[in-house]
Amino acid sequence: MVICRLQVNGEGVAVVAPVHWTLLELLRYQLGLIGSKQGCDKGDCGACTVLLDGKPTLSCITLAVAVQGRCVETVEGLGVGGEPHPLQREFAERGAAQCGFCTPGVLMSAAAYLDELSSSAEPVVRQADIAAALGGNLCRCTGYTKIFEAVHAAATQILQRSKALADTSTDDAS
Repeated sequence: MVICRLQVNGEGVAVVAPVHWTLLELLRYQLGLIGSKQGCDKGDCGACTVLLDGKPTLSCITLAVAVQGRCVETVEGLGVGGEPHPLQREFAERGAAQCGFCTPGVLMSAAAYLDELSSSAEPVVRQADIAAALGGNLCRCTGYTKIFEAVHAAATQILQRSKALADTSTDDAS
């Protein structure tokens, strides 16, 4: 057994877990965060994707002891203040999930893409970039079209909101 200390969805946690446990097992069985799914257990499907220090990470092949002192974000931590994240809203509105098994992992990969896009000097939403960001996430139900549409819509919405805020602050400074 080992004590794992890390940040999960913005909160510090310290839990005792078997040394051989994966991050996915720690999240699901010790912390009760069951959004991340246990699919292939080989890192092939992406259903277990979480953000580790802001980067998409396959929690089924990442040892829990390897994330000591690091920041993990799961799908449960995606929204703010009880409000759904724009990605979650767009997925619901556009019917981008069918069985839903892949959805948590897809959302986390897409969230990392949106964070990267938002911090880009000249952000432009491109289908090829969305495809690359979601390349590690498999979906057997949707054919990806609605998923891509939802990510594109959320990205556009976030960039427009950021631009409006930037325009407002430049107007205030004048």
